[in-house]
Parts: sequence; structure tokens; C-alpha cells
Amino acid sequence: MATPTHFTVAYAINPWMDATEPVDTARAIEQWQGLVTALTDRGHRVHVLDPEPGLPDMVYAANGAFSVGGVVFGAKFRYPQRAAEAAAHEKWYRERGWRFVAPAEVNEGEGDFAYVPGPGLALAGYGFRTEPRAHAEAAEALKRPVISLKLVDERFYHLDTALTVLDDDTIAYYPQAFSAASQEILRRLFPTAVIADEADALAFGLNLVSDDKHVFINAEATGMADKLAARGYEPVVVDLSELKKGGGSVKCCIAELRD
Repeated sequence: MATPTHFTVAYAINPWMDATEPVDTARAIEQWQGLVTALTDRGHRVHVLDPEPGLPDMVYAANGAFSVGGVVFGAKFRYPQRAAEAAAHEKWYRERGWRFVAPAEVNEGEGDFAYVPGPGLALAGYGFRTEPRAHAEAAEALKRPVISLKLVDERFYHLDTALTVLDDDTIAYYPQAFSAASQEILRRLFPTAVIADEADALAFGLNLVSDDKHVFINAEATGMADKLAARGYEPVVVDLSELKKGGGSVKCCIAELRD
């Protein structure tokens, strides 16, 4: 995770960003710390990547890489405003001994990659940020099958706004964020998935992190929290309303380390 020390909305590179809307950075830091506390109180260890001036989106640490089995597939950002974040993430992983693979193609880390441990495969989004060619790169780097899924609604510009992994074999997703063919793929692969509706997705209810029991979820996503509770998960509600102004919530703030 990366502290939102320099967080603001200085430009607009997704439909959620409005550079004319005021951002309370102090409140964003307070909300981010609430997420850290929620995680550590439930036994998780949080590593912190030092934020850098001039990189206001660095708080969305999930976008900087995708790690599976001790291998880290690095990011290459679509927009120049975020390009320098990739080097900061690479430095952090290399200094700690991770096997790092630098990408040739544009991809935005866990923003567009999700790992499903049971079948041992990655789900990968494309359509707005990540290039489909990066999916093949990731498969080679991580030695895992990668399933490509086309995103078709610009509000859900990253996979992690439209789909999440809940446990070894279960996902949740908002079908209408995907093309018809990708919806069919998801139906076949995950017939027991939790299906979100538009309200759930717009409340960033799929931009969550699950440890198989607890689901750390945006406070606005009350409907999604109820659906997950009905399936036996324990929602842990976190207010990240200030960070939502940049187009991200819980998952965007967390790069999961899979060694």
C-alpha cells in the first residue's frame, strides 16, 4: 500500500475523476489509515511503498504490478501521468528479492489482473487500459493460464471495478461491464459466482479485497455487502469516499503479495 500523502485529482483519466472537485488530502489519509487498521486488526501484514511527489495516483498501489508464486509481472501505464509509478514499484520489489519481470506491453497490474487460486488461473481485463498482448506476456512470466475478458463500459475501466475474487474458487462480478462473449466465459467458468447489479458496481462494491472470510468493502456498497454476507462472508466496511474521487476504492489501494 502507498500512503496518499500527495493524493489529489489533478487531471482526468477515467470517468470518475473531476479536477474541478475539491479533494481533502488529510481526510484521504485518515480514511486510508482506517483501511490499514481494518486489515492489521484481522491479522494481515501491510507493507508500505513510499509515495513520491508529483504522483497523486500512487495511492492506488494495486496498479503497479501483479504477483503470483513469488514472481512479479510489472506494470506499464497507459497514461503518462502515471508512468513513473512503474519504476517505484519495480524498485520496491527488486530490493526485497522478488523475481521481477518487466513488461513490454501496456498493462496496469492488478487493476486488470485477478488471480483465482483454485484453478490456478488469472482473469485479465482489456478494452480501456491493458493491451490484450500483455495477457500473453503475463502467462509466460507467471506460468499460469490467463483468460482474457473484454470490458465495454468506460465507468468500469479496470477489471477490479467489475470483478473480484472471493476465495479459491468463487468470484463476484457485474455482467454488463463485459462483452457478451466475456459474459459467457464467466458463466461457464464460474457458475456459482456472486452476481452484482449496477448499483453495487457504481458503489465500488466489487473493488474489494477478500481473505476468504473477511471482505474489506467500500462503505457505500451496502447492497453488495448484504449479498456477500448472505453467502457466508463477513463484510468489513471501510469509508474511502475521498479516494473514490480518483476512481478507486479498497482493492485499488492494495497490491496483494502472493509468494
